[in-house]
Amino acid sequence: MKQNEFTVSTRGQGLYEVTREVRRWVADTGVATGLLTLFVRHTSCSLLIQENADPEVQDDLLAYFSRLVPPSTDPSMRYLRHTYEGPDDMPAHIKAAMMPVSLSIPVSEGAPVLGTWQGIYLFEHRDAPHSRRIFAHLA
Repeated sequence: MKQNEFTVSTRGQGLYEVTREVRRWVADTGVATGLLTLFVRHTSCSLLIQENADPEVQDDLLAYFSRLVPPSTDPSMRYLRHTYEGPDDMPAHIKAAMMPVSLSIPVSEGAPVLGTWQGIYLFEHRDAPHSRRIFAHLA
């Protein structure tokens, strides 16, 4: 069993790819086969496996979720009560509740088993920069 924690510095809402760092760490562990679990230790961001070939996919995902869950200043969100941490905070919690905060990825031949166009992303839902922690467990 191996464990690690990755720190991701975000610059606001968006998808931040961590595939390279995760692949490097898995290779360095010397574990040939197993199950990798990733868990983000925050309540206002998510983890996704998503296409990493065309950056427009990430742009479109961000645009979609921004329309689906607008800031609390949007008239459609006036029912929200948790607003004292800013207009992006409660919407960030809603988005994190809709998307995974953990991922399970098989490991074979010393590498995460991902499809050709799949990448691992932290999806930041807050506007301000944050330092996000992703805990990794490989067994």
